[in-house]
Amino acid sequence: MPNRLAHETSPYLQQHAENPVQWFAWGPDALALARETGRPILLSIGYSACHWCHVMAHESFEDPEVAAVMNRLYVNVKVDREERPDLDQIYQSAHHLLTQRAGGWPLTLFLTPDGTPFFAGTYFPKSPRYNLPGFVDLLERVAQAYAQKRGEIEQQNQALRDALARGNGEDTPESLHLTRAPIDGLRRLLEASFDPRDGGFGQAPKFPHPTDLALLLRRHIESGDARAKQMVLTTLDHMAAGGIYDHLGGGFCRYSVDGQWVIPHFEKMLYDNAPLLALYAEAAILTGAPRYRQVAEQTAAWVMREMQSPQGGYYSSLDADSEGEEGKFYVWTAAEVKAHLPADEFEVVSRHYGLDQPANFENQYWHLHINGDLREIAEKTGWSLSECERLLSSGRRKLRDVRDQRVHPGRDEKTLTSWNALMIDGMTRAGSLLGRRDWIASARRASEFLRQTLWRDGRLLATCRDGRAHLNAYLDDYAFLLDAQLDLLQADFRSADIEWAIALADVLLDRFEDKERGGFYFTSDDHESLIARPKPSHDNATPSGNAVAAFGLQRLGHLTGESRYLEAARRCLAAFFPFAENAPAGFATYLMALEEYLRPPTSIILRGPANEVADWQARLLSRLHPAAMVIPVAENCERLPSMLDRPTSDTVNAWVCSGVTCMSPVTDWAELDRICNSRDIG
Repeated sequence: MPNRLAHETSPYLQQHAENPVQWFAWGPDALALARETGRPILLSIGYSACHWCHVMAHESFEDPEVAAVMNRLYVNVKVDREERPDLDQIYQSAHHLLTQRAGGWPLTLFLTPDGTPFFAGTYFPKSPRYNLPGFVDLLERVAQAYAQKRGEIEQQNQALRDALARGNGEDTPESLHLTRAPIDGLRRLLEASFDPRDGGFGQAPKFPHPTDLALLLRRHIESGDARAKQMVLTTLDHMAAGGIYDHLGGGFCRYSVDGQWVIPHFEKMLYDNAPLLALYAEAAILTGAPRYRQVAEQTAAWVMREMQSPQGGYYSSLDADSEGEEGKFYVWTAAEVKAHLPADEFEVVSRHYGLDQPANFENQYWHLHINGDLREIAEKTGWSLSECERLLSSGRRKLRDVRDQRVHPGRDEKTLTSWNALMIDGMTRAGSLLGRRDWIASARRASEFLRQTLWRDGRLLATCRDGRAHLNAYLDDYAFLLDAQLDLLQADFRSADIEWAIALADVLLDRFEDKERGGFYFTSDDHESLIARPKPSHDNATPSGNAVAAFGLQRLGHLTGESRYLEAARRCLAAFFPFAENAPAGFATYLMALEEYLRPPTSIILRGPANEVADWQARLLSRLHPAAMVIPVAENCERLPSMLDRPTSDTVNAWVCSGVTCMSPVTDWAELDRICNSRDIG
């Protein structure tokens, strides 16, 4: 019989609904049972696309004998880290404090009935291996320790709770002076860790680090930093050539297990592809090289084809596994490829994607990555470059059609507000730069879905699946969606966007801000009580919610003239400045917000006939200046803030503003071009 997870919205929890484990979802019922029985809580945190989560489930949670031990000794709680990032943040931090090691998924913790962890780990095998204890033996030993060492455990728990509370920082002195020192500090750190041969930062496993790349690209555009440009383009080139990129279907996997980007961990996450889409579009404008546009186009096509629901919201992820094997959907045998392609197409495809080299996945399969340059292939085969390009394109289409007949990886079809906001931002930014109105329309559909389904009575909900929206939203939901609305109104202005942005900002200030120390808590002031209320500052797999909040509030403050948004952003930047100054790694998004505080963005407000406004807008966007906002205000908008409520006429009028101070309107493009050049815009 299904357990209690059968009625949850999370596909990850539903994957465990047939387990013999008597799982609870996190909630008052599980906590009450632990208090009533005196049993500790076994908390397991994972997500639906997680390979090692599946491994532990198959080995242990589906085993009746293991389940019997779990049911006898513990109250067992399963959490989807994507639906409950509040719990994941708290317990990942607790894991680090208890083990002095990085966490991950599955995250396995043993809690006292008040929710405080006293033992932690990640994946545990059923039987001892990988220098890890067997899970059944561990269950018995932890239960015994809990029964015999309550006093020691409570002392440790109090110390842990105190340490979690200290993580939110100290009071910031009024005399604190914000400078660009940490920006320069992170720039130096990134160069020191940069891999000049294969791109990226550090060694295997290698992650894309899109926020660091965005900061470096900004440094190049604003200061002419040629080395920063080189680091960005080298990384984008090698990622696009590597197997972390899906050469048949578009989109990027989460990370590469090697340092050359060849073999990925095959799960594909919405939140990775959103900023990468924007970065490749920016690289296309910066360089004019068609390879970056192609990657952006293929990635956006994948998002709209496979990751957008009929209702408009974006799905969360694709699993790493299919048919119980990681990567099975993506890999090939050379014979299989040869059987589906004509000889000329096979020759080009084989040389280009490395099928003429030894197998690169489990010593028997090929995972496609660019191994041969088409120009060299043209020289060796005698075909023209254009003919090789045609054969490659045709071969790719045929292989994708063949692959589409395979059993697909599982798709997590829940709609997360924060991740949708990231993709709305990525699709809007890329669509604006590359002139793809269909991408902007996709972002608009997702935005409208969030407004209609997850915005209720002036508050956001965090997740939705099959029409059921629930869970109190988090800092990231509000901050990311505020930022997305500010980009959307630059691409497709509607007065409703600025109104919603203001409403989101007001909830941030009213419900999330730390009024005493500055910055924003991850949970609202009416959220359920947990063992900690974190105030995260670092970028992780997604940007820092505090940094995005500061960034968005500053921009909204400049567009509306509302000083309380600017003041809240300044307090947030001040709260985390000592951390960023001392150790800037992980602060890229914060530092981009700091840069806009030190040098407020330029706003260029355009009003006039729609076609002419669109032309001026496109010319301004081609300058690719991240610190400029181009606002094409529609002709018949009402209820506009005074900063945007400018008169319209039969010709285009442009107001160039720095902060909340604007120049006289400009009606001649050549004059606007001169002003922009003199103000170092683009």
